[in-house]
Amino acid sequence: MGQGLARFARNRMALFGAAVLLCLLLLVVFTPVIYPDDPFKLAGPALQPPGGRFLLGTDTLGRDVAAEIAYGARTSLIIGVGATLAAIVFGAVAGGVAGYYRGRTETVLMRITEFFQTIPAFIFALLIVAILSPSVSSEIIAIAAVSWPSIARLVRGEFVSLGGREFVQACAGLGASDARIIFNHMLPNCASSIIAVGSLLIGTAILLEAGLAFLGLGDPNVMSWGLIISAGRAVLRSAWWICTFPGIAILLTVLGINLIGDGLNEALNPRLRER
Repeated sequence: MGQGLARFARNRMALFGAAVLLCLLLLVVFTPVIYPDDPFKLAGPALQPPGGRFLLGTDTLGRDVAAEIAYGARTSLIIGVGATLAAIVFGAVAGGVAGYYRGRTETVLMRITEFFQTIPAFIFALLIVAILSPSVSSEIIAIAAVSWPSIARLVRGEFVSLGGREFVQACAGLGASDARIIFNHMLPNCASSIIAVGSLLIGTAILLEAGLAFLGLGDPNVMSWGLIISAGRAVLRSAWWICTFPGIAILLTVLGINLIGDGLNEALNPRLRER
């Protein structure tokens, strides 16, 4: 792990991504201090251009766009990380069981996985949120539901390659239970791959959340970047800043997370290290 961190530290693009993510985390932590008022509160005249009292201007209702973006960052991270963790847990269990038991169990689980992969991810997430009613929890469930198949296929492949390894056969020969072999010995050996792919899924989850909120399927009581862009699209030509600044926030956040994911993949993937 120490060598992997050293390789990650030598990747300049990955460090740039880490710096972007660190700035975002600091913004989330200090948002209540910088902007103590409710982001939905009217702060001044409507459509005030950036500058002066309002650093990033105001929206059509007179709300501070900078405060909205700061509170939207927390929403994006909560949904992105929550959905990714749920997808990793479900996908790792499904893929691990399929790769360990093989045979009919693998066939059934992989056909279910392929079925989910044939459905367009955004359309499926939109349908789930519409059924459950818009809220943060329903967005997490919807995004996790469209994200777990990639994790399941990854873990299944790793388990198939690990199945013939000596330490797995030794554990089975010593009478270790299937659950102990799967969770204590095989899954930890897949951790580096899961971490690398999971970090990339966070960026995808943030994009999905922004798209759902843009279409009005986000939680109406929670500020999000997609909600800001949706509110400003009607005045895009005359008040460009309402859509531009949250769009830049989404761009930098997803770019930073993807750069970190690429850096982790290069640092932890043994196949890439050999090149």
